[in-house]
Amino acid sequence: QVQLVESGGGLVQAGGSLRLSCAASGSIFSVNGMGWYRQAPGKQRELVASIRSGGYTNYADSVKGRFTISRDNAKNTVYLQMNSLKPEDTAVYYCNADLWVAANRRRDAYWGQGTQVTVSS
Repeated sequence: QVQLVESGGGLVQAGGSLRLSCAASGSIFSVNGMGWYRQAPGKQRELVASIRSGGYTNYADSVKGRFTISRDNAKNTVYLQMNSLKPEDTAVYYCNADLWVAANRRRDAYWGQGTQVTVSS
């Protein structure tokens, strides 16, 4: 019913930048919050950044000042601009959306398939 499609991952040198995009599509009535999580090998998935429908943002301490989350409500798309990347940012990045499904008017959370970000030193 709902799909999240991510793009923008890749390989970059330390100090470089990448921009991730995630578009939600399907039977969507409204989107509450969207966010990005990441999971490095051998570690738990962690919140990177989130943004509510009204624009309130939240960041992990490790990315504050380097990453910026934004969204286009009309397109149900969330972006993550990542600057000054470090090797420790290497992980699979997952998009998450908290939304109301139009088909059944239920609130649920959806995940993207993940996109690999690798930062070389």
